[in-house]
Amino acid sequence: MARYGMVIDLNKCVGCGACVMACIAENRREQAFKAIAEGLPALENFKKRTYVNTYIVGTYPNVAVYYTHMICQHCENPPCVSVCPTGASFKTKDGIVLVDKTKCIGCEYCVQACPYGARFWDPYLRSIDKCTFCEHRLEKGMDPACVTTCPTGARLFGDLDDPNSAISKLVNSGATTVFKKEEGTKPKVFYILPMRKR
Repeated sequence: MARYGMVIDLNKCVGCGACVMACIAENRREQAFKAIAEGLPALENFKKRTYVNTYIVGTYPNVAVYYTHMICQHCENPPCVSVCPTGASFKTKDGIVLVDKTKCIGCEYCVQACPYGARFWDPYLRSIDKCTFCEHRLEKGMDPACVTTCPTGARLFGDLDDPNSAISKLVNSGATTVFKKEEGTKPKVFYILPMRKR
C-alpha cells in the first residue's frame, strides 16, 4: 500500500496559477460555473482546494517575489478526523484524508481544527470540501491535476514509502520542510523553501 505525499518546490514556482486552475477544472468546475452565474459576490467568495499566496519582500531596488502554496496537508495525525462527530472526515489506508459528503452535517469542527486553513464549507455541495490529492485520478494511475499541469515541475507527487521514488529520495535528503511542524500533525506535503533572491 502506498503512502502518498507531495513536495512543492517554491524555488520553481512562478506564480502562474496553473495548479489552481487545473484543480478547479478537475474537481470544482460545476461549483465555479454556479458561482459565476450567481454574480460577483458569489464569485468573490468562491473557495478553492489549492491556492497560491504572493509575498513581496525587500525595498527598492532589492525586491524579491515569493510564492507559497497551501492545500490539505494529508496529515499522518489529522486533527480534522478526530474532531468529526459523524465520521465524515476520515483517512484512507494510503494516508489520504477525505470527506464523506453523505455523512457531513456542516458543523465545521474540522474547519476549526485544521491549522492550515485547508478546509471550507461548500454551499453548492452542502458539505465540507478540501484537496483529495485527486484520488479519482490516482485510481487510474495518474498524478493529481495540479502536478501534471505545473509548467515548471514545482510539484512532485508519489509514494513516500517507496525508497526508489523521486519524492522519497527528496524528502529523505533533508532538502524539504513542513509547515507548522509544532502542531504535531505530521503533514505529508513538504516544501522546498525559496532561496533568497537579489
